[in-house]
Amino acid sequence: MRKGLDHQVATFLRGRRGDESYAAFGRRVGLSGSTLFRLENGEQSITVQKLELVLSRLKCTVADVFPPNQG
Repeated sequence: MRKGLDHQVATFLRGRRGDESYAAFGRRVGLSGSTLFRLENGEQSITVQKLELVLSRLKCTVADVFPPNQG
């Protein structure tokens, strides 16, 4: 199983996308559907620039993807 930051990004994207298609969600966040698929399946890492774009479009913060440790 994948661990680390890529896994957290994948989990965040999968949760935000829900039942929406990759193509539809991609249009909303500024990425292609194929890029989203690869990100969610650990085949690609997201760049900081693309992560900033996604977070801006979803009105989220980095803490939504990488929550602080819970003790």
